[in-house]
Amino acid sequence: MTPLDLLVSGAAEVFPSGDEAPISHGVVGVQAGRVVYLGPETGLAGAGWTPGPGTRRVDAAGGLVTPGLVDPHTHLVFAGDRAHEYALRAQGASYQEIARAGGGIAHTMAHTRAASEETLCALAAPRLDRLLRHGVTTAEVKSGYGLDLDTELKLLRVIRRLDRHHPVDLVATFLGAHIVPPEHRADRARYVDLLVHGMLPAVAAEGLAEFCDVFVEDTAFHPDEATAILRAGASLGLRPKLHVDQLTDGGGARLAADLGAVSADHLEFASVDGIRALADAGTTAVLLPGATLFLGQSARPPARALLDAGVPVALATDCNPGTCPTENLSLMLTLGMSLLRLQPDEALRAVTCHAARAIGRADVAGALAVGRPADLVVFDVPSHRHLPYHFGVNHARTVVKGGRVVWEAPPTPTFFTPA
Repeated sequence: MTPLDLLVSGAAEVFPSGDEAPISHGVVGVQAGRVVYLGPETGLAGAGWTPGPGTRRVDAAGGLVTPGLVDPHTHLVFAGDRAHEYALRAQGASYQEIARAGGGIAHTMAHTRAASEETLCALAAPRLDRLLRHGVTTAEVKSGYGLDLDTELKLLRVIRRLDRHHPVDLVATFLGAHIVPPEHRADRARYVDLLVHGMLPAVAAEGLAEFCDVFVEDTAFHPDEATAILRAGASLGLRPKLHVDQLTDGGGARLAADLGAVSADHLEFASVDGIRALADAGTTAVLLPGATLFLGQSARPPARALLDAGVPVALATDCNPGTCPTENLSLMLTLGMSLLRLQPDEALRAVTCHAARAIGRADVAGALAVGRPADLVVFDVPSHRHLPYHFGVNHARTVVKGGRVVWEAPPTPTFFTPA
């Protein structure tokens, strides 16, 4: 029999993701960074595997084992904060009003342009650490707070640098079309031309991104502008994504489908026609309930209608300084259930296999299966139903990336001992 490098045992439940049913009291055997056994502990020897003297053992202690979580929509790299805007919204100001007054994305842009690459890296690294501690092993990160050639390239280089030196795998998205920056608002066409003929070729030449994204909204870009930008990106090998239908119904879901977008994100105001189009196109819906909560919006993404139509639904933190400053992806499971009416298994798949699909990683992330990379999390809850149920608490106890334990929760002191 062959000795294992890592054995995770003692779980009350192993949740493989995909269409597979949870495995009661299952174990996960790992060798050379990949899962080689998944099933009951009694079947381990029969499959030719055994723990040996050098095997790292992880005791799940009656907890839940899941694939490493996947966060498919973040804006991790930025400088400055917008706490003052949060206070303004609490006084009744809308997101659009703040943006028109020079706040919002433009405020973060000014701070980000002034920051060095070293500073941006130092600011983003702790955010990435917090994602990891919450069980995230793969994440998408967007640029979009530079909005000029030099700063957008700087942001993407920071993402590449973090990816090379941090356990979390990062997928880079170019979001130069986040808003039209102040210096170009008098001539929008000039900025679109800069994106198409200047920024996109430069990003592609350095291989700095896999995706191109556009924010389509009254305060950002129009559908015809998004079409020109995304088609130019696609011609350079950058697959399309879209921020759409977040604040108004702008026909964004239909646009995403027509452009063959890998994902359509937000979708609070997506129409019935747009939902059908997403299903026909095979586009994944990435929903961001944390932003809905933080902005105090009454409109909620139509998760049930999307699922009923056959659209894969993912959940993400939307981690950013203005509309959802959090790295707690597990909290999105709770919001996915309480606000969007997902079931526990649907919510967990939304941050594993469906999230991986939304960022082109369905073959290597978001599922536990023999032959797949051994990215997994041990949570201190007895089943996948309890992970969203006991909310606001980080239940991640052990995070494994590529078969290696990369984070363990420190022991918690006990302050009460029964007499």
